[in-house]
Amino acid sequence: MMDTSLLVWIILAPLLGAILNGGVYFYHVKRKPVSELVFSIIGTGTPLIAFLITLSLFLDMVNNGVTFQQTVFTWLSLDTLNIAMGFLGDNLAIFMAMFVTFVGWLIHIYAIGYMTGDEGFGKFFAYFNLFLASMLILVLADNPIILFIGWEGVGVCSYLLIAFYYTDKDNVIAGNKAFIANRVGDFGFLLGLITLFFALGEVNLSFTSLEANINNASTGLLMLSGFLLFVGAMGKSAQIPLYVWLPDAMAGPTPISALIHAATMVTAGVYMVARFHFLYSGIEEIGTFIAYIGAFSALLAAIIATRQQDIKKILAYSTMSQLGYMFIAVGLGFYSSGLFHVFTHAFFKAMLFMGAGGMIIALHHEQNIFKMAQHRAQLPIIGITFLIGVIAISGIPPFSGFFSKDAILAAAFQEGQYLIWAIGMFTAFLTAFYMFRMYFILFVAPNKHTTHYVYTSKTITFPLLILAIGAVGAGFLNFPAIFGGEHRVDTWLAQTNSTHIHMSHATEYILMALSIIVAVAGIVVAYKKYANFDVYKPEDEKGIIANKFYVDEFYDLIFVQFSKKISSVIDKTVDMKIIDGFIMTVCNEFIAFGKKVAALQNANVRFYAAFMLVGMSCVFVYLYISLGL
Repeated sequence: MMDTSLLVWIILAPLLGAILNGGVYFYHVKRKPVSELVFSIIGTGTPLIAFLITLSLFLDMVNNGVTFQQTVFTWLSLDTLNIAMGFLGDNLAIFMAMFVTFVGWLIHIYAIGYMTGDEGFGKFFAYFNLFLASMLILVLADNPIILFIGWEGVGVCSYLLIAFYYTDKDNVIAGNKAFIANRVGDFGFLLGLITLFFALGEVNLSFTSLEANINNASTGLLMLSGFLLFVGAMGKSAQIPLYVWLPDAMAGPTPISALIHAATMVTAGVYMVARFHFLYSGIEEIGTFIAYIGAFSALLAAIIATRQQDIKKILAYSTMSQLGYMFIAVGLGFYSSGLFHVFTHAFFKAMLFMGAGGMIIALHHEQNIFKMAQHRAQLPIIGITFLIGVIAISGIPPFSGFFSKDAILAAAFQEGQYLIWAIGMFTAFLTAFYMFRMYFILFVAPNKHTTHYVYTSKTITFPLLILAIGAVGAGFLNFPAIFGGEHRVDTWLAQTNSTHIHMSHATEYILMALSIIVAVAGIVVAYKKYANFDVYKPEDEKGIIANKFYVDEFYDLIFVQFSKKISSVIDKTVDMKIIDGFIMTVCNEFIAFGKKVAALQNANVRFYAAFMLVGMSCVFVYLYISLGL
């Protein structure tokens, strides 16, 4: 059996990497330049160590059926409230940590090639390692308070990386937008935790204890807590109405886009709901609400993506849409299905972002898909892996996205949520359409220029090839029983009390066939419209869909401009007239009084002599009276 103390080293490895890279970067800036190789070894080595430790714990769990739990120290002790800096390595946490560390490691390797020559190379890897460490704190936390530390950690790191090029005003605005939108969600998350603790009373704050005592709380408080916790997930996982930060987050370097969308921040909300499965299983109304939010978020994002022209924003909206599918699953109680889609999505979404980044570098940081097509470069490995990713996310068998997405659609149908199922099917059509629209424009539509070969660094192509294997084969890890599979992922995540598909094989075959037909239809429509599209006459960027239904403008008018006006009123009335007026009045009175007192010390010798004479006279009069002279 493995040593339990290894659990914390999954977190400490990338955390120490962040500290080392930060220290070396400080030396690099202040003292003597340091080779990028040093930052690269530290930056990629520590995530690899974290993955290998996680893998060893996973194998031990498979062989011995153990669960790892480690308390490092008591973080806070107040009367009967004790909060331990504790970590839990159960089936759910280790499953999540496995692909977070593995995919995160591959993205770190990719970042070497992408960031080469950047003056902030070392600082980037320090932030990158810290981001991974924060996500692992969230995943491995033994109680909600420690989970919240990781929750806030990924928020801070996302801000630092989105606004990495802080000399560019747009990047800073994007970073601020992400940070503020997530603070709104985090406020709900905190209120949800407070409500949950109030509902359960003085119990141990570990997830195990919370689960054991959950039936002792009133349903009303549990429903309120579940709703407020999900508000936090809306922010982190970019769901309606707190999704507006995600497309703008593409301002950061492409490696951070890959890490946010594939292995860290945006998946945190789905994981959180699954971690609180014992809460949501008893409040099905909130679960249904979550499923509907997921469905409409998936649909909205897919519609907007059909008219976007920035390659990274198309992929960003596709992430929001796929997260919607995940919330459909966990909302309806199919936690293992939702987490399985998180797993498969990590492979093909990381690969798509990294492929997009490779093209962006080759085309001198151009991101408009029509302009990229006009100056198309020969990028064979990127082209092949990008096509694999597009097929996988479109839900075409036997690629991984088909199995995970089909399980979610089948879950909605089984539960009688036919509207959600219909929305999911239509979204699947749109997904295949806009993803192949992007592919046909980038790689197929004719252009007038001769394509030229561009060398791509092996640190970029190696991770793409590995991820391509996952995008193709990861779905077989949860192969359906109707094909002779054993639902290995569902079995591994049995602790979440996840609901499973139990419908007739005929119904499953029909639903799968419909899913494939819908995806193929989307591809056909995209092919007819864009395979021979004139890339020199791009689509009009005007219109309600191209402008994202003007939600950003609406938020700006309602929240930003309204806040500015309120602030202006407060500044002119409450601050200047009341607060400043009171303070200045008091100050002026003190000044006036001071001027009068100052008359006693005016450096006039005659004035002083007169005061001395008056004083002495008073003394003599007092003595005369008191002594009866």
